[in-house]
Amino acid sequence: MGRAVSGVNGGPGSVTGLADRSIGQLGRWLFTPMPVSRVATLRLLVFAFVIVDVVLLHTSGWYHGYADPVWYEPLVMGKVLHLPAATVLLVQALKWGCVLAALAAMTGRAPRLLGWTVAIGWVWYQYIAFSYGKVDHDRADFVVALALLPTVGLAHLSDQRRSEAAGFALRAVQLSAIATYFLSSWAKVRFGGWDWVNSATMVRAVVRRGSPMAQWLLEVPWTLHWFQWVLMGAELTSPVIFVLSEKWRRRVVGGWFVFHAMTYAAITIAFWPHLVMMLAFLPLERYAAWLRSRLVRLRGGDDGGEGGGAGDAAASPDSRVFEGSATP
Repeated sequence: MGRAVSGVNGGPGSVTGLADRSIGQLGRWLFTPMPVSRVATLRLLVFAFVIVDVVLLHTSGWYHGYADPVWYEPLVMGKVLHLPAATVLLVQALKWGCVLAALAAMTGRAPRLLGWTVAIGWVWYQYIAFSYGKVDHDRADFVVALALLPTVGLAHLSDQRRSEAAGFALRAVQLSAIATYFLSSWAKVRFGGWDWVNSATMVRAVVRRGSPMAQWLLEVPWTLHWFQWVLMGAELTSPVIFVLSEKWRRRVVGGWFVFHAMTYAAITIAFWPHLVMMLAFLPLERYAAWLRSRLVRLRGGDDGGEGGGAGDAAASPDSRVFEGSATP
């Protein structure tokens, strides 16, 4: 009897011991040290996307400033924070404030202050767009990136350090990106039932907004039916990416990018901010180092001098530590 109690409450083989080890393993996985330079590269891409998004892509917020406040339907965030209806002045301040703050944040200075300024401005601008109609679900993981990437602090493109802060920020972005896929499949089952895979959802999408490239698919409807099964399977199994080797992770990310390219070509729908977040799975610091070395060579700096030093640094033994790492 004493041994049974001991097995439940303590000791390496007890339930408590197993729970402690599981929690410890989860903590080590969440806080796996990752290259700080990867965070610096991803932040640069994130802030660049903010500029492109508010100026070119998701611009619906600007004309809501002219809308009658009677059409304003506060979302949960607006109710909690008592956010007012949009005005022309507010919309323009948020839009161009995002651009200026993102440009400043791309310099790498004051990463927390400027990063969170961009986050607040961009989220508020998106809130205005969504408080007058449809809410896009492809932007949730981008909010996670804007909120957590600044927590890493100072980070440079050539920073050779690894840190747990960088690891947690990147892991959180990865988890939210994959949750977008997995929860999408759950939503299909929740609202459409398991019959969703045998429905005419894709046919309707092509009829509604299909490009000339996709119209022929209506003549071969089994292709759209088959694609729904493939999509459901890919979304349900998307978390598998976390147990794959780095080489296969890169291939899976490439596969998702091909899928999104095909979707855009067929029905002109793209999940732009989500695609930026999927880059968190890639060794961005290696690509940045390769690009810097190529630019040095194009400038003729590979024969020595300051330019040659930059090229050598990109190919130094310290940088090759990243190339041999299996850490995501």
